[in-house]
Amino acid sequence: MRGKRILIGITGGIAAYKTPLLVRLLKKAGADVKCVMTPSAKDFVTPGVLSTLSENIVYDSFWDEDDKRWNNHVDLGIWADLFVVAPLTANTLSKMANGTCDNILLATYFSLRKKCIVFPAMDLDMYTHASVSRNINQISLDGVKVIPASTGELASGLSGQGRMPEPNEIFDQIISCFSSSVFLEKKVLITAGPTYEAIDPVRFIGNHSSGKMGYKIASHFAEKGAKVTLISGPSHQFAPHPNISLINVFNAKEMMAMVEENWVKCDVGVFAAAVSDYRPKHFSDKKIKKKDQDLTIEMVKNPDILSWAGKHKKKNQKLIGFALETNNEVDNAKEKLIKKNLDAIVLNSLSDEGAGFSHDTNKVTIFDKNSKIEYKLLSKDETAKNIVSFIEEMYL
Repeated sequence: MRGKRILIGITGGIAAYKTPLLVRLLKKAGADVKCVMTPSAKDFVTPGVLSTLSENIVYDSFWDEDDKRWNNHVDLGIWADLFVVAPLTANTLSKMANGTCDNILLATYFSLRKKCIVFPAMDLDMYTHASVSRNINQISLDGVKVIPASTGELASGLSGQGRMPEPNEIFDQIISCFSSSVFLEKKVLITAGPTYEAIDPVRFIGNHSSGKMGYKIASHFAEKGAKVTLISGPSHQFAPHPNISLINVFNAKEMMAMVEENWVKCDVGVFAAAVSDYRPKHFSDKKIKKKDQDLTIEMVKNPDILSWAGKHKKKNQKLIGFALETNNEVDNAKEKLIKKNLDAIVLNSLSDEGAGFSHDTNKVTIFDKNSKIEYKLLSKDETAKNIVSFIEEMYL
């Protein structure tokens, strides 16, 4: 970090009390730090504290009445190697997403020449509001790196997602913005979500997969510079990063066709989708009416997408599969690793509390042919980060 020019933006949220500690960490690491604040941020942390720790003046308005000085937001935008907004409130997020520019922090953002990374922090109901999700999606499309809020106790007394990460975690994220990656320009194929197998026009056979894990993995690869093709079954997740090309499919046969088309072009494959093993043999083009007698649906086997990819894997390709098990977890995962010609397999068990489908957390163990790494229960975002780091080690 020595010599890196870091501009810290502070907005008016209670999490601003953590920002001085972040400034101190950056200064100790040798970075040159400047701070810019919204007017309401001064209700939570004083410019004097930030100025003392950063060893620079703090910018909180366009005109400094005391020094009779014009604070030039354009110069700040040119100066910064990285603009870090921590915390980012719902109000400032909305203004960034919609082009509103009514204070020096926003004027600096719109004048920025380099990267911007933000840490949204707000109460649970605000963070999960549809408009906040839309605005996060929009600034992500604009090229801003958005770090999801952490889960824990909130200022309101509620508990859930909305906390700003701790200063040391934010510091690590800043470090990663300057790190080179072996995945730069690599092509990565990821499958995610469930597949739904239609019975008739209104019914299907499926599973509880939300797609969260696969989408998080795709985001971490994209942040490291990879060109990601994400083939997803039905899911409500978002893939806003410009490096992610999303292909939506419905059933296993459609997913198989897209994998066949794209796998040959890729360097890495991470097959996290929960693909239905079977599908109804016959599809009724009209809704099946309820009758007095039982209904029997004959099933046929779906194509094994992961096995196909393993059989067609080239020497320079890395292939990682997932195993969700309920019994004999380790033995089944190791057998799948060998049988399907994988380089590694990620095991999670439905017997682990907080792991598996629909949760925001996961607990995984990664096996390759020679070793295993067991991780504790973490957020799916942290789990995805660990999985991508594991794969990165394969290339080092």
